[in-house]
Amino acid sequence: MRLAFDNPAGDYFQLSEKQIEEGLEASRESPRKRMILPIHRKQNAEVQRLINFLQPGTYIRPHRHPMDHATESIVVLKGSIWFFTLDDTGSVLTDNLLKPNPIPSIIDIEPNNWHTFVVLEEDTILFECKKGPYNAETDKEFASWSADESDPSAFEQLRNHLNL
Repeated sequence: MRLAFDNPAGDYFQLSEKQIEEGLEASRESPRKRMILPIHRKQNAEVQRLINFLQPGTYIRPHRHPMDHATESIVVLKGSIWFFTLDDTGSVLTDNLLKPNPIPSIIDIEPNNWHTFVVLEEDTILFECKKGPYNAETDKEFASWSADESDPSAFEQLRNHLNL
């Protein structure tokens, strides 16, 4: 199962209508209901930048970024999400509806903060930025009280946990 498109090449990148359509189509067809378009040129880039194409029902497992440098920023370009921060036991600390109108919503979260979000609209598009380089072994710590992504009821469990 493909999780992301290839990194682009060259000194210049501009998101095209074709890439948007391909990203949205890939997210609709993906069993995970999401697809990533990295826009950093090298996978080990010091700043990780990506476009995330998402559909309702995608499961974003509650997680935190434990590395001291791993501040994460999210900008909603299209659609909407309900963004949550949580404590160590999974209790909701904050919840915010994020939309691109009248101006794009921005969330910036410091390292070691549990968070997740629920996609509310079809064809939602986010821009995400986080200090790299990306290392799958150390990038995320998943909440022990949350369902594994392989659990078919994971999304429903999250909705129930968040009282949605």
